[in-house]
Formats: sequence, structure tokens, C-alpha cells
Amino acid sequence: MSTTIPGIEDAQTLAQAIVDTIHEPLIVLDGGLRVLAASRAFYEIFKVDPGHTMGRLLYDLGDGQWNIPALRLLLETIIPEKTAMDGFEVDHDFPGVGRRTMLLNARKVIYETSPNSTILLAFTDVTARRAVERELAELLQHTEELLRQKQVLLQEMQHRVANSLQIIASILLIKARAVTSEETRLHLKDAHQRVLSVAEVQSHLHASGDLDQIEVGPYLIKLCGSLAASMVGENQPIAIRVNADHGFIGSDKAVSMGLIVTELVINAIKYAFPTGRPDALVMVTYESAGKGWVLVVHDNGVGAVDAVPSPHGGLGTAIVEALVTQLDARMTLAASPGMTVSIRHAA
Repeated sequence: MSTTIPGIEDAQTLAQAIVDTIHEPLIVLDGGLRVLAASRAFYEIFKVDPGHTMGRLLYDLGDGQWNIPALRLLLETIIPEKTAMDGFEVDHDFPGVGRRTMLLNARKVIYETSPNSTILLAFTDVTARRAVERELAELLQHTEELLRQKQVLLQEMQHRVANSLQIIASILLIKARAVTSEETRLHLKDAHQRVLSVAEVQSHLHASGDLDQIEVGPYLIKLCGSLAASMVGENQPIAIRVNADHGFIGSDKAVSMGLIVTELVINAIKYAFPTGRPDALVMVTYESAGKGWVLVVHDNGVGAVDAVPSPHGGLGTAIVEALVTQLDARMTLAASPGMTVSIRHAA
């Protein structure tokens, strides 16, 4: 069973009570944009009184503070065409209130039994929200600028570190040529190659602009090319080749991987080919699968035990074992034919 309101006075009382219950400012306008009703929140927030509001043209309220171009556009152009609008933003300096950013929601009410219409106009003050949004935008912009500066500084640091490592490598090579002890010369040359392997990582970081990830293939190709140029002589030509997919690895792990490859390739050059042979080959292979990867260093030499780390090895052995552990990987050896060292990191 439906309930009806007894009279028009009761309907008006109910309507005004509903309007006053709303916490946001709300006004009801007739077809000529004169105020029929306003919520208590409207009077309180905009500091106007009912005596100077009811029955007056909206644009004449106060000192004409509602004669706002954006509001006129909404009420005189948009609402007649669309009958409704949500989130229409108005920024205005209201006397006695200050500058406010308001979201306006408007509805045109058309009656079945009357040619007249009314417009409901509700206001939501988003001044504080917009201020926070501006602050966040400025903070984001400032953060992005700091990150950009950090990127520039880190790239400059990488460049300087790479140059310093190249200088150290050159000094080690000069010392190696100057000493009379063959054993000392070999140690200095090994140290020279280890420094170069780290320098290659820094060089790649600077060239790529990525301070975190390195593409493994180009890195190993350049590293092995450097090893071949400094370690392989004309009297004992040994080919060093790289076969790698397009996998990437973190720069910190790339240093460890580069040092492992350096040690294994140096050992293969030293011990795998005691006599000259035209097909001497050291093959470096890298395959990635998700977060896992496999690094293989294979030579077709004599399968010399000295060519790989052993339980009683020297500095090179200790370096490889420590780096394999650091990479959370496992190393396996196969001595026939030649020598194959496989280092596997599970996903």
C-alpha cells in the first residue's frame, strides 16, 4: 500500500527537510534560475542568510558572487541540452570564504503534470583535495628530477670506475712485462685479466645506460675478445667463441660470471693445448630459461685437470668456487673429449 503526502504544504516541508539533511551545499532553482530552496550547509559554508537568498536570481546573490562564467555555462547551455551534469569543476574566489574549487552536480527535474521545471544544484568542495593533488604532482616531479640526477651521477661514476680499472689493468700489464720472474709475470697477467673482466661490466653499464641489467651475449663476446687479444699468441692460435641467447643478468651477477669465464678461459689457454693444433677452440655458451641459466666453458684440448678448478687449486680455483657459490649455482666437470665446465643456476 502506497503512502501519499496529505497536502502541498506537507510536501514542501518534507522537501525542505530532505534538503536540510544533506551535508553538502544544495540549492533548488526554478526555470528562471531563482532560488526555491537551499540547504542549511549552503547557508553555513557560503555565509549567506535565507532572507537574502530565497526567491532571488542566483546570479544576484550576495555581491554577485555567483555570477560565474563557468556556472552560467553549466546552467544556461549544458543543463538545457543534457538535463544532468556530474563533476563540473568551478574555481572561484567567493567573498568571505576565499578561493574554492567546487565540483558541481546538476539535475533538471521535469514534471509530468506541470510545464515548469526545477534545477537541483549540489556543491562538493574539493579545494583541499586539489591542493594535495598539486603537492603530490610537484613531489612526483621533484622525485623524477632527483632520479634523473641520480642516474646521471651513477653513469658518471660507472664511467670513472671503468676508466680507473682500465688504468689499473694497464699498470699490471706494464709490471708483468718488467719483472724478471716468470711466475710473478704470470700472476700479474692473471690479475690483469681479472681486472679487465670487471672493467668490461662497467663499460657495458655505461654504454647501455642501464645500471642494473646487462645483456649477457654482447658482454661475454667483448670479454672473450679481450682475453683472446691479450692471451693468445701467433705461435699458438686458439679460437675463443661465444654462443649466447638474448638473456639478461643483474650487473652484480655479471661481474661474478665474467670473473668465472675469465678464470676458466685463462686456464684452458694455459693447459688445454700443450702442443700446437690448428683447430684449438675454447667455446663459451650461455642459455637462459626464465630466472635460470646455464653457463658452459668447453675446450677441445687434452682434457687437462689443471684446466679446471680442483680441490687443491690455487687462487684461480678459490675465485671460481667462491663465485659459483655466490651465484647460488652448481658446477659440474666432464673431461672427455676435451674439458667441459658447466655452471647451472636453477630458476
